[in-house]
Amino acid sequence: MTPSDEAYNRDATAEDSSFNVFTELKAQYATLSDKSRSHAEKIEAFENITDMEVGDTPLIRARNVERENGVSQIFLKFEGGNPTGTQKDRIAFAQCMDALRRGYEGITLATCGNYGAACALAARIAGLRCVIFLPENYHSKRLQEMTQLGAEIVRSPGDYEQAVVQSQQFAVQGDFYDANPGGNNTSLQLKAYGEIAYEIYDELRDAPRIVAVPVSNGTVLAGIYKGFVSLFRRGKTSRIPMMVAGSAHGKNPIVEAFLQNKTTCEDLLPQRIRETEVNEPLISWHAFDGDLSLAALRQTHGWARNVTDKRMLAVAKMLKDKEGLHTLPASTAGLAALLEAPKPEMVQNDRFVAVLTARR
Repeated sequence: MTPSDEAYNRDATAEDSSFNVFTELKAQYATLSDKSRSHAEKIEAFENITDMEVGDTPLIRARNVERENGVSQIFLKFEGGNPTGTQKDRIAFAQCMDALRRGYEGITLATCGNYGAACALAARIAGLRCVIFLPENYHSKRLQEMTQLGAEIVRSPGDYEQAVVQSQQFAVQGDFYDANPGGNNTSLQLKAYGEIAYEIYDELRDAPRIVAVPVSNGTVLAGIYKGFVSLFRRGKTSRIPMMVAGSAHGKNPIVEAFLQNKTTCEDLLPQRIRETEVNEPLISWHAFDGDLSLAALRQTHGWARNVTDKRMLAVAKMLKDKEGLHTLPASTAGLAALLEAPKPEMVQNDRFVAVLTARR
């Protein structure tokens, strides 16, 4: 066999392998849509789709951001690689899997946009009915996407926190799976977000010094922290990273509690919360998993920062201009907080990770 023949065979094998993966994915979708298949077969098919479609998002070395800010070894965990462009797909697919296993026929949740799109997609694939409560004054750009995916939209009077309560009540009355934060499924949500920690470890082979996360309810940060705790306990990493939180200026209980040196999160005054097109994914007067995130910040000796809309837009522009990444401005709050370390030497001569999502 000539070298050219060997190269051809290697290429052919690679093409066959790629083709088989897509063929298998197509077969899994076909299984879910086939009414003659058993419940067990559909659960297995959905699990296979989740394995192939969700997670394993890229970890990108941001050398130009490093040069721009005088910080060494910044890595961007870009969750835009998930099906709907955010980390919300991780918990959406995990909860739809749980709903299927437990025999539910539908799920319900409240959202300001991204989470609703993720659950609408996961529910459609799983064959579940999806009822989404959206605050009536919120004008999510993802509303059309949710309806196109077959979700039923209920416009909820009041704010996001009130929409969560209404969705929870609907779940009880209609025997729907409750996919809201702060409920019985918190441990499942934390475990799903813990996968981000495992993926960072897979790339770096140890924990970075710092992981920075944008926070709203606090579930993502708490889940990543929990994942790194597990890795450390198993002897996989030499340390647990410092956790850093960033959120909308003066509009998040986690950040406010940290800055005021409180031991628990306290609700903010709802009437003082004003959403904008930029900060809407972050604002909350009640953080459903806030105490978990606050504890993670304290236990790792991390920090939290308020971030203005202007700053988030500036960081998003920097990422676009310097790294070619189109990010949701609100998702840059964690990176912005990382770049405002209490001491400059805290972000030198080590590895640092910021979690980001795509602009959708």
